[in-house]
Formats: sequence, C-alpha cells, structure tokens
Amino acid sequence: MQLIDTHVHINFDVFQEDLDLVSSRWQSVGVNKLIHSCVEPQEFDRIKELSEKFPELYCSVGLHPLSANKWEGETTYQQLLEFAQSSPKVVAIGEMGLDFYKDNQPELQKEVFWKQLEIAYQLNKPVIIHCRDAATALRDILVRFNQEHGKITGVMHCWAGNPEETQWFLDLGMYVSFSGVVTFKNAKTVHQSASIVPDDRLLIETDCPFLAPTPHRGKRNEPSYVLHVAEKLAQIRGQSVEAIASQTTKNACKLFNL
Repeated sequence: MQLIDTHVHINFDVFQEDLDLVSSRWQSVGVNKLIHSCVEPQEFDRIKELSEKFPELYCSVGLHPLSANKWEGETTYQQLLEFAQSSPKVVAIGEMGLDFYKDNQPELQKEVFWKQLEIAYQLNKPVIIHCRDAATALRDILVRFNQEHGKITGVMHCWAGNPEETQWFLDLGMYVSFSGVVTFKNAKTVHQSASIVPDDRLLIETDCPFLAPTPHRGKRNEPSYVLHVAEKLAQIRGQSVEAIASQTTKNACKLFNL
C-alpha cells in the first residue's frame, strides 16, 4: 500500500534531532511521496535542501496569510517566481490564502493571495490554499480570478469547512485534503464534509508537526501518521483503507504532476 502525505513541515526545529528516524517510519508505512509546504520564502533554501536529501520529497514555495506583512511588493513577487523555477522538485505555489481567525489585516491578505495566484497561473502550477474563517472571501477571490485571468487548480489543505463551503470549492475545481482533524471524535462538521468529496478530488495530509491524529493527539505529528487519516476516511466513506490510499495517491500524482 502506498500513501502520499500532501502537506508537511519537516524543516521545523522539532524534527532536527531525529529526522532520519522519522523518514524511516514514513517509509515503513508506505509513504512514498511527500509535499513540503512553504510558509515564507526565507524557508525555501532549507526546504529545497531537504528535497534533495529525500528523493521522495517534493515542495512548494509561497507566503502564508499570517505572514502577509512580510510581503515586499515586487521584490517578494520576483523572489517567489525565481524560487518556483529553481528546481523540478517545486510542484506548487503556497501555502497561501486567507486566515481571519488570528489576523486583522484582511485587505493585505487578499492582495498577497491574489499576487500568488498570478504566479501560479503564470507558471501553470497548482496552489496550496490555507483557509480559516474566511471561506466566503476566499471563494469570491477565486471566482473573480477565474473570470479575469483563467482557471486555477489546487487544494484546500487541512480542510475543516462545512459541507456547503466544501461544495463551493469543489464547484471551482479544487481538491480537498483532510488532516488529523478528521480523526477527532467531535469534528462532526469535518466528518460530514469528508463524506461528500468525490473520490477523484480527495487528498490526505498530516500538516505535521501540527494536529497529530488520534491516537497521537497532543504529540508531535509526523508523516507516518497519515495512515491514521486514511483509515478514518475509509471508515467515514465506507471504503477500504487500500482504496483510499490508492485513490488519494492517484489524485496527488495528477494534481502535482508527480
């Protein structure tokens, strides 16, 4: 059985001491490809270095909405554009998007999000979208971008929206990725959303080191735990874990052109 973890952050310090052990564990459960997300351009050199160390690791480049104040206009735009073309291992732009839960600069976030959509469209790469308490605003931006420029493809990562919001993004052609949150007993809304995503639009991730799934909740998350996400989705959707693994692997390969 093969699995693809479509969202990791193994460049973080919590992996510094035992990354080789962590990699041996992800290999042992069948994780044969991973997508390393990028929170800000300053991370990229380290992420690229990791992608060269681990042949199965691919990556993205982007600026997280909670770091939108680090956008320096044309300088950052050109930097992202350059990094995105610097290695065949760069398969997406992001993570980008909107986060109104913690941040009080919605207009700046929207501007930075739009600029990164432009980069993705220019390079014909998918986007990795972070969306928290901002589904309506984010949908409106994607609709407008599609009308003014052309269609963007990508993934709603670590998705926790309700079924109505889920359908909005499915209708826009997006993939939907579920994290360890889907294993939480009280995440009823996420369970409902996970049941309506079509087979050919479903992805799995850990978002490690955050949001470790049950039975590791509260501990450091790691890529091998993506198996628990697949197992829970299999339960919710009435499928075998092998079927979920096979379908999500196929979907990730298609979206990220792996």
